[in-house]
Amino acid sequence: MNAAPLVLHVIAGLGVGGAERMLAALVAAPRAQPHRQIVVDLIGGGALAPEIRAAGVEVRELGLSGPLSVPRVVSALARIVRETQPAGIQSWMYYADLFSLWALERSGRRKATRLYWGVRCSDMDQSRYGATLRWTIRACARRAGRPDAVVANSHAGRAFHETLGYAPRAFPVIPNGVDTARFRPDCAARLRVRADLGLGGGAFVAVHAARVDPMKDHATLAALAGLRPTVVFLAAGKGTDALAGPPNLHGLGVRADMPALYAAADAVLSTSAFGEGFSNVIAEGMAAGLPAVATDVGDARRIVGEAGAIVPPRDPAALAAALDAIAALTPDERAERAAAARARIEERFSLARCVAAFDALHLSGTPPAE
Repeated sequence: MNAAPLVLHVIAGLGVGGAERMLAALVAAPRAQPHRQIVVDLIGGGALAPEIRAAGVEVRELGLSGPLSVPRVVSALARIVRETQPAGIQSWMYYADLFSLWALERSGRRKATRLYWGVRCSDMDQSRYGATLRWTIRACARRAGRPDAVVANSHAGRAFHETLGYAPRAFPVIPNGVDTARFRPDCAARLRVRADLGLGGGAFVAVHAARVDPMKDHATLAALAGLRPTVVFLAAGKGTDALAGPPNLHGLGVRADMPALYAAADAVLSTSAFGEGFSNVIAEGMAAGLPAVATDVGDARRIVGEAGAIVPPRDPAALAAALDAIAALTPDERAERAAAARARIEERFSLARCVAAFDALHLSGTPPAE
């Protein structure tokens, strides 16, 4: 029998998104204390499942397909818990949090397996989302004292969930981590991607990576592009290939080559209006040597520090002014900013730090010191 402890990760789906990518990076990362990991995808068929399997991590898919399938999926998850006997379960976001609690309590292993919920947003405007999600958030808030801990990926997210009534036994913050070997300055990729997109070497390029969602505020991005017609805006993410906007706003859809896309840019941009916890995009872009321009949402201010600009949400003029300041830098000043941005991520938000914090929690049950 394999005596290495097992951690079971549960997530609603493995489509391309910030939480899903963080999970994929976490389970695939090298670690000082190896242990077994299994990912359970409640829905199944997610785009990131092959990547996780290629890293040698098992993915199980349960086929959640609507309210009528909930009892079957909870029962299937409970069977997995009984079969695998994990030391801990880490769930990712509201639906997975609730399903994991139901399944663990049904499995008969509540005293033997620790449960850690994961919350990943901050001041979500729930009126913009459906009734099922709103009910699930309320249900989680009422039950937040039942898992062993609730893990937030941002200080803003922890504070927001406390206003919703979350009162867990422990509420640690583990910021997302960036693989700085993958996200880095890359001159060859810069030239290649610019050539592929028909961009001149002298164009000033800002990259914005986010699915089309109310919280990401693509309307402000389009307005910003209209204010700065000489700047090239590259918008990547699900739904962006259908974005309406001026001709200097290029909707690229989902991209598998985000490290290269960051390398092709001169600044990384976040226009989120609400709801952001820890922005992977800001941190990844900074790791690639890009100064950041971000709205003051979630933990953006903590991530950026002095390596960029923070502006109010829904303010295209303020975003434009911040980009102007970056465009006006001399080559030496840009190089200095690039080094400072990358160093901040390496020192504070590396993938290794994130992995170590999660492993300490999952394997010892001890929330990490902040």
